[in-house]
Amino acid sequence: MLDTAETEFRTGFVRDPASLKHFPALVLNADYRPLSYYPLSLWPWQEAVKAVVLDRVQIVAEYEATVRSQRAEFRIPSVVVLKDYVKPQKRVAFTRFNLFLRDEFRCQYCGSVHDLTFDHVIPRSRGGTTCWENVVAACSPCNLRKGNRSLKQSGLRLSRAPRPPSPEDMRNAGRKFPPNHLHESWMDYLYWDAELEA
Repeated sequence: MLDTAETEFRTGFVRDPASLKHFPALVLNADYRPLSYYPLSLWPWQEAVKAVVLDRVQIVAEYEATVRSQRAEFRIPSVVVLKDYVKPQKRVAFTRFNLFLRDEFRCQYCGSVHDLTFDHVIPRSRGGTTCWENVVAACSPCNLRKGNRSLKQSGLRLSRAPRPPSPEDMRNAGRKFPPNHLHESWMDYLYWDAELEA
């Protein structure tokens, strides 16, 4: 059984863009798929080099840049793969971020991508609960228009019925929102909606 520190090492990819400005490493599971698509599983180069030295990962691709220690010189890894497979989570946490990702950062009433908040389809004052099946991303104007009323009373319609997403649903949604920076060495391991060559 893995201890907490070991689990965090394998799944604790960085969400802070400031720490990824120079030479981030794409982290792949042992099956050569990213641990996460959104946010993309990235480590700062220092973490990647440390994992290599500790024999926890294998280098798949490297940057041209190098770093030196007292005894050795290393090319900085751009893609690393974990030596041990990390089992994906079966349940997706119900968070604001995951809700917006499930709904593709669009209002589920009008399709707007601006001024997003969330809305209880059945208002809480009418017995509605805060759960995957009753909460959707909504823009502020639609949220205000609906207010404390039912869908029928407000005249709004959902673009699709809300439901709990699977981890596969979240991976597929994440592929539609690639980060601003994608290094060329990562492209063979990321399956964004790119057209394949004939």
